[in-house]
Amino acid sequence: MLKKRTTEVYALGQHISMSAHKARRVIDQIRGRSYEETLMILELMPYRACYPIFKLVYSAAANASYNMGSNEANLVISKAEVNEGTTVKRLKPRARGRSYPIKKSTCHITIVMKDISLNENELDEFSDIDYIAWSQKPKWKKKYTAMAYHDMYSNGGAWDKK
Repeated sequence: MLKKRTTEVYALGQHISMSAHKARRVIDQIRGRSYEETLMILELMPYRACYPIFKLVYSAAANASYNMGSNEANLVISKAEVNEGTTVKRLKPRARGRSYPIKKSTCHITIVMKDISLNENELDEFSDIDYIAWSQKPKWKKKYTAMAYHDMYSNGGAWDKK
């Protein structure tokens, strides 16, 4: 019986103390990129979320090299997602004996990396499909769209509404 060789590895970071929205801002920039390009992007971006994501990408690459024997140059981030974690609730004392609730949000980050050298045949088929899908216009866009540039000075004072 032949065992199918897996081409994906993942790293999961749970209960990272930042909001999921702030982590998604960084994750959206690295999704689909190569491993080396991702490390460069994460080192140069000025957000606080970059450091834990950097550690997760590095960990996923270490998992790939240890478990599958993959070269780091062949790794691509195939899936990256951020989910909301538990909210830690604290109380802050305020004036006149009152208290104010503080909600510290956490998130779970999953990084899935794929080795593109192990399945080049499958990747070629998918890249053709992706090219066809990206070259066509989305269905939600209207057929006839005209770009209209409105200037507040030449439009007869459109901003002068009282």
